[in-house]
Amino acid sequence: MPFQFEAGDYPERPGCYIMKNAEGRILYVGKAKNLRSRLRSYFQNRDQRRRIRQMVQDIASIEVVLVNNESESLLLENNLIKIHKPPYNRALKRDNSGYAYLQMTDERFPRLTEYYRDRRLRTASGGGADKAAASGKEHRFGPYRSARFRDAVLEFVTEHYKLRTCDKMPKRVCLLYHLGKCSGVCEGKITEEAYRETAWHAAGLLLNQGENLIAAMRAKMSEYAERLEFEKAGSMLRHLRILEEMPEKQIVDREGSTHQDVLYFGEERVLIAKVQEGMLRDFQMHELERAYGEVACDRFLVSRYGETEGPDELIVNKVSDPGSVRAVLRRMGGRAIKITTPKRGLKYDLLQLCKDNYEYRIGRDGKMP
Repeated sequence: MPFQFEAGDYPERPGCYIMKNAEGRILYVGKAKNLRSRLRSYFQNRDQRRRIRQMVQDIASIEVVLVNNESESLLLENNLIKIHKPPYNRALKRDNSGYAYLQMTDERFPRLTEYYRDRRLRTASGGGADKAAASGKEHRFGPYRSARFRDAVLEFVTEHYKLRTCDKMPKRVCLLYHLGKCSGVCEGKITEEAYRETAWHAAGLLLNQGENLIAAMRAKMSEYAERLEFEKAGSMLRHLRILEEMPEKQIVDREGSTHQDVLYFGEERVLIAKVQEGMLRDFQMHELERAYGEVACDRFLVSRYGETEGPDELIVNKVSDPGSVRAVLRRMGGRAIKITTPKRGLKYDLLQLCKDNYEYRIGRDGKMP
């Protein structure tokens, strides 16, 4: 039986949609500023390419994940495509495509480079080059939702702080030094101590990017103009116009090395959002044992995480006795799991996003016969 699309089942909110076939295989992952409008277009447009028409015929269900803004939908789509590699998604499948970070390397003479995260699924105890790198001294900034934005940041910071760009240190200064774009540390034009201090000043600027970064660029542009270096001032202005289109705040793709489960407990069910190494990956709905009343949350945590390795942290909206739950989990699983009930900050925002998706799914299920 063909999939029956009902527009009213989908919200007019930003998010990602996951199309699956009758066997539950993910066919396609997409993003939208307005989920209802975007999904409606698949079922009303008769002039689609043959490949898309075939995909629509194969759809058995559509799952949606609500997010807060367009930035989050772009980043979440990128993550989900790399994780699941759906057959109808041609773009963004490669590990080095999509939204990049910048990284200040942990070298004797640090440099600023692009960095692409490995989004392959690993266990909580898993290793891999990405996790090993995350535990080192590299500093990462981003992700940047546009290549133009990322490249503008990279070019400005590298030139402004005269950081080296060479993969292998030469013995003599190159043209970039003579153009005033490099400090010439390779030939001792600046001491190692002074160079490293400059590099970490650059890292500090990126960690507090936004108004601080734009203010620094405006000051540099004014300096160029006062010295009548109009070409440099014009280049700086072009960079500024790109950077002033600052991306919206996002919480679905953050730098980190821990695994977290975010659990929103309702009256009858709990929705679990899996966040691994800072990346939101999945939502799962589970039934609660109502007979246990207020302690249902505690019993669910013990039942689900007691005999499995589990995540490093549980972020929950409620728990009756967190100390007792931690103690039982430690006895059963052999390791400590942190339990957090946040009131503000990033973890609270993740919990609110989980709540939004919980309420949407409860409302949607209530409409179904």
